[in-house]
Amino acid sequence: MIDRQIFEILVLIARPAAGKSEVIDYLKKTALQERRDRFHVGKLMEIDDFPMLWTWFEEDALLERMGYPRLHTDGDGYFIGEHLWNLLIERVSLEYQKRQRDIPGLAEDYTTLIEFSRGSEHGGYRSAFAHLSRTLVERMAVLYLDVSWEESLRKNRKRFNPERPDSILEHGLPDAKLERLYKETDWHEISAGDPAYLHIQGLKVPYVVFDNSDDVTTGRGDALGERLQQVTATLWRRYIQDN
Repeated sequence: MIDRQIFEILVLIARPAAGKSEVIDYLKKTALQERRDRFHVGKLMEIDDFPMLWTWFEEDALLERMGYPRLHTDGDGYFIGEHLWNLLIERVSLEYQKRQRDIPGLAEDYTTLIEFSRGSEHGGYRSAFAHLSRTLVERMAVLYLDVSWEESLRKNRKRFNPERPDSILEHGLPDAKLERLYKETDWHEISAGDPAYLHIQGLKVPYVVFDNSDDVTTGRGDALGERLQQVTATLWRRYIQDN
């Protein structure tokens, strides 16, 4: 057992537009003491691979305008190699390493929230988890927001703001690209063998599934808070038993 009250690292994963960013936004707007008491989440430190990915898109557009080859993506906005999806995960691990170095009391006072999506087409969660640092895997718990492909598509269309394509809460993908990259997912495959723990790099990592098929995240109201409290309570029990 460990003598602590908060998750050190909480990984939020799901299909795009499933509600990950909305959960984080809700947590941000919850007072610290309530957040600790209800959800076992401390001061917030976020690491999201979307801003990293979007920077690559912007750089490639600038390079093309300058007359140079694109570095990361082709003209249709697809990565030039599957390895770049795993590079994003390596960058997430590096970012956490730098924050460990620079922020006193990171492990004691903060919950680091790591957010990303992966589809089977580009390696899935199995490949992503294989590229996380050992330090992250040893200290993390996983919250998976479960929505159908149809719900992901609906919410992706609804949230997209073409005036702010770089926004965490308002970015979106064209239907065809969303289908190619994210319709198929390996989540149910990698979690099928154990209802409480993922087996990553030889370690047991506690996880829980947040069923968001009825979309309690968009409104960010009491229904979201109540369900989040239920699932994080279950996840916390697994987390402290595992540590």
